[in-house]
Amino acid sequence: MLEKIVSLPDTSGVYQYFNAQNRLLYVGKAKNIKNRVKSYWRFTPHLQPNPTLSFRITKMLSETVRLEYIVTATESDALILENSLIKQLKPKYNILLRDDKTYPYIYIDEGEEFPRFDITRKVIKGKKIRYFGPFANGARELLDTIYEIFPLVQKKSCIKGKQACLFYQIERCKAPCEGKISKEEYGHIITEAIKAISKRSMLIDKLSQRMLFLAQNERFEEAMVMRDRIEVIKKLTLDSNVDFATDDNYDIFAIRSNASRGVIVKIFMREGKVISSDFDYFNISEIYDEDEAYKQLLLDFYNKDIAQKRDILVAKEFEDMEMIEELLNASSTKKITLSNPKKGKKFKLLELAITNGDELLHQDKHQPSMEESLSHLLELSNMPYVVEVFDNSHMSGQGIVGGMVSWSNQAWQKTHYRHYNLSSLDEYAQMREMITRRIESFDKLSPPDLWIIDGGETLLKLVDTLLGNVGVYIDLVAIAKEKIDAKAHRAKGSARDIIYTKNSKFELKPSDKRLQWIQHKRDEAHRWAVTFHRKQKRADDLQSELLSKKGMCKATIKRLLDYFGSFDAIKSASFEELEIATNSKIAKIITSSNGMDNVIKI
Repeated sequence: MLEKIVSLPDTSGVYQYFNAQNRLLYVGKAKNIKNRVKSYWRFTPHLQPNPTLSFRITKMLSETVRLEYIVTATESDALILENSLIKQLKPKYNILLRDDKTYPYIYIDEGEEFPRFDITRKVIKGKKIRYFGPFANGARELLDTIYEIFPLVQKKSCIKGKQACLFYQIERCKAPCEGKISKEEYGHIITEAIKAISKRSMLIDKLSQRMLFLAQNERFEEAMVMRDRIEVIKKLTLDSNVDFATDDNYDIFAIRSNASRGVIVKIFMREGKVISSDFDYFNISEIYDEDEAYKQLLLDFYNKDIAQKRDILVAKEFEDMEMIEELLNASSTKKITLSNPKKGKKFKLLELAITNGDELLHQDKHQPSMEESLSHLLELSNMPYVVEVFDNSHMSGQGIVGGMVSWSNQAWQKTHYRHYNLSSLDEYAQMREMITRRIESFDKLSPPDLWIIDGGETLLKLVDTLLGNVGVYIDLVAIAKEKIDAKAHRAKGSARDIIYTKNSKFELKPSDKRLQWIQHKRDEAHRWAVTFHRKQKRADDLQSELLSKKGMCKATIKRLLDYFGSFDAIKSASFEELEIATNSKIAKIITSSNGMDNVIKI
C-alpha cells in the first residue's frame, strides 16, 4: 500500500479504504488526493497511522489493507461522487443519514381564472405557480380544511362543468362554472385562504366550532374526524414564540448527537412564520464526523426538494460550506444562501432547533430498544434501525414473484416496498435474481442496516456472497421453519422458526419478543409477495382464457409459458421465435393485429 500512496495523483477525487475481507471501510473526498491520504500516515520507520489522529480513525486505518481512488475534474465533483458512493456502498465507517424523504407542498396556479389548491412533491409547470411548505406531515389535513372552510372550486373537473353541482347546493362552492361569482370576488376568497395556510389559528377555531356543532347533533363519528384533524394541524409546527414580522423564508437544520445516536432537526419558516418541522434519528459510526453529516444532509435534501428562494441556516459552520452553497445554487433556479448565524433573530431559530434536538436525544435514550437487544443477541455490526425483508411466492412453479418490504423509524415504509417478477425456477436462483436486482438499485435506495431472508442457511450464504462480490456489507439474518427428516416441519401448531446468522443458529421460545419482532417482519414480506402473486395469477388466468378462446389448448399455452417465461415475453416475441416454440398457425394468431394485443391489454 505504501507504493500506492506514494504514486497517488495531485488532483481532486475520491479515495477508498478496504479491509482484508474486501469490505469497503471508508470513502473520502479531497482537493488533492495525495496530500489528503498522506496526512493519515507516517512513513518511518514503517507505514503506520499518524499518531496525531483520533483513536477512532486510527482503529479504521489499522483494518486497512488496500487503497483505491477515483480522479474527478473538480473538488465539487469529488464531493458529489463521495456522497453517491456512501449511499450506494454503505462503508463501515462513513455516516449514512438515510434521508430518503420528499416533503409535500401545497401549491396554487394563480395564472388560472379560478385557481384551486392541490398537493405536489415535484415542480409544477407554469409561470404563476405559488408553493406553500414543505410539510413534514399534515398537508392533506390542511388542504381538506381549506376546502371545507372556504367556498373554492372543489374538484379539477368542476370548472369544466356547465352547471352547478352538489358543492354549490351545500354552500361549499360559489359555482363559477355558472358565472355566479366574478373572478375578482373569487380572488378575495383565495387571498383569505392563503393567509389561513400560514396563520392556522383561524382554521383551528373554525374546525372547533364545526366539531362542537356535530357533537351537539350526535354526529359523533364526524366530530371525531374534526377532532383528529385539529390535532394534526396543531402538531404541524414546534411550540415556539418565534414569529417574524417579515416575509423571511428560512430552512433551519441542526444536528445533535451523543455517543451512539444522532438526530437531525429540520424547521421550515415561510413568510416569517414556522410552518412545519421534522426530525430523523441516525446511528453514530465509529469515526463520526459532524461536518460530513451536514454535507450529506444538505446534498440529499436539496437534491429532492422543490427549488424556492430561501436562506438555509445551519447550527454549525462546517468544512466545504462555501462549496455546498455553490453546488446548491448551480442546481437551483432560485438564489440560495447558506449561513451559520451567531446572533440575532436567525440565531434564535437555530437555538430552537438545537433545544429540540437535545430533547429528542434525551427521549430516545430512555426508551427501551428492541434494536439494541437484537443487535446484542445476533452480534450485528449495526443497530437494525432500517430493515429490508425478502420473500418469494409461486404456485407449482408458475407466476413466480418476489417481494421486498422496508421498515424504519418504527414503521413500515410503503414507498420503499418492491415487487419482482422472477424467471428462475428454483428457490436458490429466485433469491439470487431478486437480491441481484436489489443490489443494482443501491444508487436509488441506500442499503439498510439489516436484511432478513425468508429461508435457511443456504440462502443466507448465497446473499452474503452476492454482497461480498460488490463490496457492500449488510448484516444478514435468515428465518426458516425447523426441519425434520430434511423437510420443513409445518404441522399446524408445532412448526418452530429457526433464526440463522453467518456465525450462529438460534432456537428462541415462541414467547421471545425478539423472535416475534423478526417474525412480524417476515410475515409482512410474505403477505406482500403473496398479494402480488395472486394479482399476477388473476391476470395470467384471464390471459390464458382469452388465448383459449382463440383456439389454443392448455398444453400449447403451457408450452409457450415454459419457453418464454411470461405473457409479456410472449407478446414481445417475433413470428420466428413463436414458430420455433409452437408452430406457424399459433405464431400467426399471436402476432396478428387482433391477437396478443387483445390478450395483454386487460
